[in-house]
Amino acid sequence: MFEQLGLIGCGLMGGSFALALKRAKLVKRVVGYSKSPSTTERARQLGVIDVAAPSALLAVSGADLVLIAVPVGASEATFKAIRHGITEQMLVMDVGSTKGDVIEAARRGLHDQFASFVPAHPIAGKEVAGVEHADASLYAGRQVVLTPVKATLRSNVQRATQVWSGIGAKVVTMTPEAHDKAFAAVSHLPHLLAFAFTNALTAQPEGPRFLELAGPGFRDFTRIAAGDTAMWRDVLLANREQVLQQSQAFRASLAQMEALMRAGDSQALEDAIAAASRARAQWQPGAGVSPD
Repeated sequence: MFEQLGLIGCGLMGGSFALALKRAKLVKRVVGYSKSPSTTERARQLGVIDVAAPSALLAVSGADLVLIAVPVGASEATFKAIRHGITEQMLVMDVGSTKGDVIEAARRGLHDQFASFVPAHPIAGKEVAGVEHADASLYAGRQVVLTPVKATLRSNVQRATQVWSGIGAKVVTMTPEAHDKAFAAVSHLPHLLAFAFTNALTAQPEGPRFLELAGPGFRDFTRIAAGDTAMWRDVLLANREQVLQQSQAFRASLAQMEALMRAGDSQALEDAIAAASRARAQWQPGAGVSPD
């Protein structure tokens, strides 16, 4: 059991982690901080945190476990803000969807305490953000990817594995490079496509009328377009090289299917659709690293 969780970012992800730890009786006290004082106070009112801290540094003071749950673009500033409160005995983790940039931000921000940091990415979430939607079951049965580097304390990797396993998650370990490449393909590009498609539809003069006729297919395809805007802005910029590579692969595939349509090649078009259908039918969530 941990004596105290220092939670930086009391939204959906951080709040759900705190509630999960409490339910599993893995922490005695949660001290939280968010950039918005009203968010921190709301988290306290909801019982997500026990104490509202006036600063990130004070939130980690006295903690033996720290979770940083802020947009990846705010990572470096957050690490710098808490640097003087981090000790060798602490386990520090994040929940960012990109890892290479966050690790470099931690190197610059934490300096000598970088070894305490275990980069983590829980493959979980909701279309809605905010501490009001925090859920103790959010991580149960979901995968959490850890991307330690050479300097990371091995003992902290073990502790991180135990923490996530203790709240019902399945832990996977990857290199940061492999993580960012994989998630550009299975998470970041799909979000980019959902955003672009939705914008293309609503920009048309008849867009509102089209939306009135939309059904389950539209609902399922665009669900992720309703995600947290600041978070996804930061993710797409942070992992832009890998996402753009995946976008080029998608464009090539789309162009090929468009060419079959123009040519009226029904058999080849059906074969292409069938290949995609088989691949989707054979996919099993949790077999490897699943998309969020």
